[in-house]
Amino acid sequence: MRRIAIAVAATVSIVVLLFSYHTSTDSGGLPVAVGQPRPVVRTAAPSSPAAPSTGPSSGASPAPSSGSSGASGTFTGDPADTQYGPVQVQITVSGGRITAAQTLQVPQESNRDVRINSAAVPILNQEALTAQSAQIDTVSGATYTSEGYAQSLQSAIDAAHR
Repeated sequence: MRRIAIAVAATVSIVVLLFSYHTSTDSGGLPVAVGQPRPVVRTAAPSSPAAPSTGPSSGASPAPSSGSSGASGTFTGDPADTQYGPVQVQITVSGGRITAAQTLQVPQESNRDVRINSAAVPILNQEALTAQSAQIDTVSGATYTSEGYAQSLQSAIDAAHR
């Protein structure tokens, strides 16, 4: 009877250990089937930056506007600090519309950061062009980068409207 109790206890212990063991996969936390688009979580980003701007140190380099068609030029947002590092966005505006968006800084401390951000940044850039605002969708698996991107994007948009 004692042997049965020990065998059952050992089996239960092994099963618990197996279920609690976390394996590392090379997917970078972005579960996507081959040939399928990356998932996007439909949540709106805050419409205002987390930290107020402290003046003209936003790095904006506006080009002269021609007429009333809106701002034109290249505008750099303030870096947004995230848990994994800063995110900074630069936009090109023509006739008051965002015509290009690119990141100047994203977290790159680990291979996982690089994998996540290399997948998320093109999606975020496209979201900025589509939305024409900082109210962009959060990329699943890249929440911190998405939030930092939206904050820096809002800062660049604010610089374009000055």
